[in-house]
Amino acid sequence: MASPQQPDSASPVIHWHPAFFQAIRLELADYQDVLEFKYEYQLTTEPLRVDTLIILKPPAVRIDKNIARIFRAVNLCEYKSPDDYLSVKDFFKVYAYACLYAAITPEADMADMSLTFVGTGYPRKLVKYLREVRRYGIEETGPGIYRVSGDYLPIQIIESRKLLPQNNLWLKSLGKGLESAEADGILKVGREQKNRIPVDAYFDAVFHANPKTFQEVLSMTNNALTFEDVLMEAGFIPKWLDQGREEVARNLLRKGWSVEETAETTELPVERVRLLYTAVHG
Repeated sequence: MASPQQPDSASPVIHWHPAFFQAIRLELADYQDVLEFKYEYQLTTEPLRVDTLIILKPPAVRIDKNIARIFRAVNLCEYKSPDDYLSVKDFFKVYAYACLYAAITPEADMADMSLTFVGTGYPRKLVKYLREVRRYGIEETGPGIYRVSGDYLPIQIIESRKLLPQNNLWLKSLGKGLESAEADGILKVGREQKNRIPVDAYFDAVFHANPKTFQEVLSMTNNALTFEDVLMEAGFIPKWLDQGREEVARNLLRKGWSVEETAETTELPVERVRLLYTAVHG
């Protein structure tokens, strides 16, 4: 029985942000009928983008999920990959984005907005700044979830590695150092979710961040040899990969088409086309 191969490169490029976009959608899957998710929402014609914008429809609905209890009508989320960290400047940037969104969006009101900052570790410098300079209060309302009080906007910081898998499987597992049991768990639950919410970018990231762990899990099966084949076989990557649309998208991107135009023409998800754009243009 052949074992799954590890990625060709010893240090593959891992696309954490589209994986986070899918992870937070998976976390809030029970509310997908009242939430609208926007990936790398462009605020202006210049390259000013917030990682994830979540619109609550209708705004009066209450989201009873630990990571979303502060949500209002418009919710800005900043995500930092496991190789990065949340800084004081990140706080300034996202707060400014909220102000800009309220300024340029008709009927938007700062009173109806919230800010969420997600990172793998605990942002000590940012917390120190918020406490000592801004004089904000910070309370851990649940494992890995810190409510920031004292500002006009509802604000929270999420330390993903401290989240509990039974409450936040997707964000907890979005990182490095997964155990075999954790990897097996997200594979099983992922099969149940794949028809509701795309999971391809998420699994692409966690597979390549934890190759040895998944090699151990997958070596006990008769799956295909590559990670991409395994994802296809498990149903995590849709069949359009077999239909040549991805290669068409690559060609269009090489010719200078935008991500949005390419996604519309090829009928591929925007998140997937962004990954192809990165692969084509580096």
